[in-house]
Amino acid sequence: MNAAVPVADPAATQAPRPYSSVAVGERFSKQVTLDEASISRFALSVEDHNPLHHDSAYAQGTRFGGIIASGTQYTALLMGLVATHFSAQASAAGLEFSFQLKKAVRAGDTITLQWAVAEVTPKASLHGDIVTLNGTITNQDGEQVLTCVGKVVVFGTPPAPGSVGPP
Repeated sequence: MNAAVPVADPAATQAPRPYSSVAVGERFSKQVTLDEASISRFALSVEDHNPLHHDSAYAQGTRFGGIIASGTQYTALLMGLVATHFSAQASAAGLEFSFQLKKAVRAGDTITLQWAVAEVTPKASLHGDIVTLNGTITNQDGEQVLTCVGKVVVFGTPPAPGSVGPP
């Protein structure tokens, strides 16, 4: 008597599929101009009382020659761009961000905030995709003022019981 040969479960050998429509290479960006008033307002709202963000006379006497934005301001703008972009498609949450501030952002600068999706990894336990991003901010002269690597989770519809990815 011959024993039946087990049939492999296709779901067990299938690679996980993304839970979201996020794709490697996807890019999104925004331009923002920061004036003295917006720089001061933001810095005060986060309890940053450094005179470089509020006192023109003081700031003019420094190596910067005038008011500069708090690093927290343009990092917050960059993170806000991620949240706005992904929440338009699905529920999303930040996991980690690492910033390198390279150059001051001066009052009057127009900065371009840009993100590029570098990797999308389905994570079944979260019913979502871990999305790795590379970010940059450049000023109106094309000078890089910040680089960043970030990770967010973009949630999808939970998979049907027994499936490997989303329906």
